[in-house]
Amino acid sequence: MGSQQGLRERKKAQQREHIADTAAALFAERGFDAVSMADVARAADVSDQTVYNYFPSKPDLVLDRADEYRGLYGRAVLNRSDGQSPADAIRPLVMSAIEFYLEEQPRLARGEFPALCLQSGTLRRFALELREEQAQHLTVALLETDPGIHTVVAQAHAAALVSVVQSITDAVGRAVIDASSPQETATRMRDDAAAALDHLDQMFRSALVLNSQTPHTTATLLNGEQS
Repeated sequence: MGSQQGLRERKKAQQREHIADTAAALFAERGFDAVSMADVARAADVSDQTVYNYFPSKPDLVLDRADEYRGLYGRAVLNRSDGQSPADAIRPLVMSAIEFYLEEQPRLARGEFPALCLQSGTLRRFALELREEQAQHLTVALLETDPGIHTVVAQAHAAALVSVVQSITDAVGRAVIDASSPQETATRMRDDAAAALDHLDQMFRSALVLNSQTPHTTATLLNGEQS
């Protein structure tokens, strides 16, 4: 029974990946706005309903597992270790995203989220809504892990973290569109991301010192500042 369930799950995952890859190729060739869900279904050789079963909307085809992505950074902050700042908690996710998109084949990369966001108003609006939700998740995570932090400070820091993600995503998208050297772009993006996250790390630690709070993560961070 268990092996049969596992097989079904693998087949579903393969089907989902096949549809997403097919959509990416179409978006790269024609542009996001010129491709319909029906186009994706025909190219993937599946029914329209099958596409909708896996991807409720067309933007979901671009950002696979959007629901999971909405809370991705918030979960990283919520589960971070004592003494680790929010910026350091999301750092591996930001760096891995840079590598993922720039290692993609150039033709297919044009059909991925960063490049398409710069070319489609519809997708850009979807991305902005997604960023707002990410900021909300981050704010909740900050308030839960550091209850002494002021709510407005938590909101501002969450917005700053999301802004870094957005800036790096846009830069990657522009590099893909301009067909820049992947290696040079990756190096520049890593340096830019590191500089921004280092700055936010310092800002967060300073905010905790000013608040003079000591529960949970805050206590360890303050001890780190004093040592």
